[in-house]
Amino acid sequence: MKQPLAELRTDYSRSELSKASVDPDPFRQFQRWLHEAIEAELPEPNAMTLATVKTDGGPAARVVLLKDLDATGFVFFTNYLSDKGRQLAANPQAALVFLWLELERQVRIEGGISLVTGEEAAAYFRSRPRNSQLGALASQQSRVVESRRLLEQRFEELGRQYADHDIPMPAQWGGYRLVPAMLEFWQGRPSRLHDRLRYRLQPDGGWLLERLEP
Repeated sequence: MKQPLAELRTDYSRSELSKASVDPDPFRQFQRWLHEAIEAELPEPNAMTLATVKTDGGPAARVVLLKDLDATGFVFFTNYLSDKGRQLAANPQAALVFLWLELERQVRIEGGISLVTGEEAAAYFRSRPRNSQLGALASQQSRVVESRRLLEQRFEELGRQYADHDIPMPAQWGGYRLVPAMLEFWQGRPSRLHDRLRYRLQPDGGWLLERLEP
């Protein structure tokens, strides 16, 4: 008999999270956890859910990849004319969620969105595999397409066109940086008494660290 969804549960017990154990800087704390996810050889450890606001006020979410991280924020790249690009242009606020199930960990991040510089975008674009560059040039992301074959034909035509040349970065393609105002680190614990520590940005630029009830 198929197990009812209501009966699916896991009692987490791998680790714990305390104010004394975390770094006072949330960026360094995030880098520590990301490094541990990479060292554990988790699949796509830089995958993150990106949540945005649609023009009608409704929510939208999808998974994208973190491609850079520094003391100013979390960077990802996409087509500016995609659904998420248009949503971020209209409302430059977003949220990110990282989930590392094997480590029983989750991180939530909220903040404002800014564009990365053209130089940053170009440097990342040049670092991508050639077929990924062609894919970005071929795709009119989020638009309706009659068939996959039409998309493949466009890809093949561009491949022939630029066979002996560098592939140009599309004008409508680039990067975004989410500058956090809040980061929450979640560690699964037994009996659903999970550890939740939240960093909130303060007016003086410092971070307030708070424990939240699960």
